[in-house]
Amino acid sequence: MTVVERREVALVDLLDRLLAGGVVVTGDITLRIADVDLVRIDLNALISSVNEQVPSPWGELT
Repeated sequence: MTVVERREVALVDLLDRLLAGGVVVTGDITLRIADVDLVRIDLNALISSVNEQVPSPWGELT
């Protein structure tokens, strides 16, 4: 094993990398009984950090 293969990554480091680049979460959940859709949930989320260099997509709020 090389050093890279044995390197442990802390959860905080992983979250920091994900938030720095941004994460898109997409999913669909359907509760179905006897081929009848009862409940459908669509999830679309963008998770990202916002700072001076990466401005908010909503701009200035007054």
